[in-house]
Amino acid sequence: MHRFLLAFTALVGATEVAHADSRFFCSADDKNVRFTVESGFKAEPGHELNHFRGALIIKNETAPQPLGRVSIDSDSLSNRWSHNGELRLEILYDGGKAAGGQSVNLTVSAEQPNGATAFQGIYDMTVYGGDKPIAFNGKVSCGAK
Repeated sequence: MHRFLLAFTALVGATEVAHADSRFFCSADDKNVRFTVESGFKAEPGHELNHFRGALIIKNETAPQPLGRVSIDSDSLSNRWSHNGELRLEILYDGGKAAGGQSVNLTVSAEQPNGATAFQGIYDMTVYGGDKPIAFNGKVSCGAK
């Protein structure tokens, strides 16, 4: 009986770990942009968003200047997907008057090989509000906790 209770307790403890929340973080740093984003999803059906935050800096000199460092939160996350090692995020930042009427659209597409903790993928970013839209893309690295 003692062994049964010990095994049952271990099984229940393992079950709790399986229902833990999923946290993802992604970053890129190249000649055009530097950004980090972090998101948390519940592991239960529907993968409800717990939180989302991040920051981005546009380093390319051709981009309109008022943006500077941009802080983003859950209101900026317009689309998300996390399923079977595939992570997709779409972020829309509309800075309004504080950013000189500029906005940024950032998409992240990354995949996780089976059993790995790291994701590899690409980002696409478009900055609107200048004379014409400016687009950047590059590699992004992501991880999970």
